[in-house]
Amino acid sequence: MTSTSAQSAAPAAGRTSRRDQKLTNADGKFLLTKRRIWTIFAALLVAMFLASMDQTIVSTALPTIVGDLGGVEHQTWVTTAYLLASTLVMPIYGKFGDTLGRRNLFLIALVIFTGASLVISLATSFWFFVIFRAVQGLGGGGLMILAQAIIGDIIPAKERGRYMGVMGSVFGMSAVIAPLLGGFFVDHLSWQWCFYVNVPLGVLALLVAVVFLRLPSHRPENRIDVLGVIFLSITTTCLIFFTDFGGSDSHGWQAMETWMWGAGALLAGLVFVLIESRASDPIIPLSLFTNRIFIVATAIGFFLGMCMFAALAFIPTFLQMSTGTSAAASGLLMLPMMAGLMLTSILSGNLISKTGKYKAYPIVGTLVTSMVMIWMTTLSADTPVWVVCSMLFCFGFGLGLIMQVVVLVVQNSVPFTQLGTATSANNYFREMGSSVGVAIFGAMFTSHLSTKLTDVFNSLPPQAAQAAAAEGGGADSASSLTPQMLDDMPDFLRDGIVTAYADSLAPVFWYLLPFMALAFVLAFFLKEIPLRSVSGMVARGEAVDGEEAEAAYQQLATGGFPVVTASQPIIHSSDDDTRADDPEGQPADGSADAASGSADAATGSADAATGSDADAGSAEDAGSGGYRPRHAAPAEHGEHHSG
Repeated sequence: MTSTSAQSAAPAAGRTSRRDQKLTNADGKFLLTKRRIWTIFAALLVAMFLASMDQTIVSTALPTIVGDLGGVEHQTWVTTAYLLASTLVMPIYGKFGDTLGRRNLFLIALVIFTGASLVISLATSFWFFVIFRAVQGLGGGGLMILAQAIIGDIIPAKERGRYMGVMGSVFGMSAVIAPLLGGFFVDHLSWQWCFYVNVPLGVLALLVAVVFLRLPSHRPENRIDVLGVIFLSITTTCLIFFTDFGGSDSHGWQAMETWMWGAGALLAGLVFVLIESRASDPIIPLSLFTNRIFIVATAIGFFLGMCMFAALAFIPTFLQMSTGTSAAASGLLMLPMMAGLMLTSILSGNLISKTGKYKAYPIVGTLVTSMVMIWMTTLSADTPVWVVCSMLFCFGFGLGLIMQVVVLVVQNSVPFTQLGTATSANNYFREMGSSVGVAIFGAMFTSHLSTKLTDVFNSLPPQAAQAAAAEGGGADSASSLTPQMLDDMPDFLRDGIVTAYADSLAPVFWYLLPFMALAFVLAFFLKEIPLRSVSGMVARGEAVDGEEAEAAYQQLATGGFPVVTASQPIIHSSDDDTRADDPEGQPADGSADAASGSADAATGSADAATGSDADAGSAEDAGSGGYRPRHAAPAEHGEHHSG
């Protein structure tokens, strides 16, 4: 059997580049050694650090950016444009990653993100800035979604919890560094430096990914769902414009154009569902919505995104304008939130890996977050800084119990062949919630703010109005207010503006609370199933891991003859497979065990031990996922090669 495998593997080995010779065994399967897993993980962290730092820097510098470019009344577009663009491409990156491989897509996303950052720094008008902020989102959406899918490819769900702590630390580091840099740039240089800094970091991330991110690529077996992509994009765009127009003063919910966008979203959505029901390889398979775990986890993510991003998008603005802090100080005041998020991400991740249980964390997390939102309704210009920091710490504490856990649950509940698709769909609906939340509640905030600021300036007596105009204030300057201008204004005018900001933002949390309460209720319906002990690449027959990979790598490293390993089962899904969320599901046949046992007998005692572990993992996966294992060796047929 060994000789047969060696002969059939020869073509695959011939297609593997010389550089990747030590990354694959004689079967052409990638060797997921511990060292390689951490190397790939490190490459992903560099890109995730870049994307997360960018969002924090922009939030810190937002008041100065919109004031300089003259767009205070349209500042929600800065956030909405990025979220809309990144949301549109998430399902595309996820599906194409499953179909074509994730490495090249990841590199493309990095190039788009870095290039757009450079162009944004040259913006001289508000709408030019917004357009290329959206282009930047086309890359940023790919960085996050592909990184999460790759982690699912190389790390089993049962072990992934401890890696969540490392990811939380990276987000924490970006939260520490970004406000310091953003505040320094705004206070001492210019807001353009918030985007200049992305260029060297993006180039560094690109170099790291090119060198270390070595993954298999595939040849597509079905036609790309072009119509699905088009109508998903139309649906998403119409929905965002519908909510944005409805929440704005210039249009409102009574305007005809608002409901035209709403009708467009409804019609495009219906067409999208019809297309996906007939597509041979849909961009978002409708079968996902028969998976109860996916539905509940995705709904929680949607409401979480709506509340989290709507709340956080304007807190730095509130801190700068309502408390009079500088850009750097307002960014640093966000650190308690990241400290709380890091604490619970690390703690929950380690506990999940140790116990295999996850249901309690979203329940506690949504409850804590709901209570903090009630607390945040008391925010005012007189709220002490230490109270604001306490609110943010508790807010992060709750978020850390939900965010990564929801992604883990989704990835654990679907077939391995849909890992990227399900991950991207879950993130799509969370970001969709973010876009809707920022558009609706951000529009409420800016609408109230614009009205209150106009009232403040118009209520000034003529002499005071002239003094305000001399200092850069006035009814016509409301759209160009910056924290620096506020510091230069007379006390009587500054107090009125501070009160306007406080009175405009605090009530928004009352509007958000019902949606967070819905997430809390849904968390009780999140079904708990065993976590898998096999990673995505191993399950699909693209890689080997554990002792088998370490032994093969050692032989290759020392110049020995490559070990031909037993074929790993490829996890397929079909219409007659057991439901992915059915813990009682069993494999359709016993061929996996029989083939694995034969392979173990042929490859020796060391491989036999590995084979036993694989069988145990397969049995556990069948119990948790109900998939039908079939033996195949895709490398032998040219279905994947190094990318």
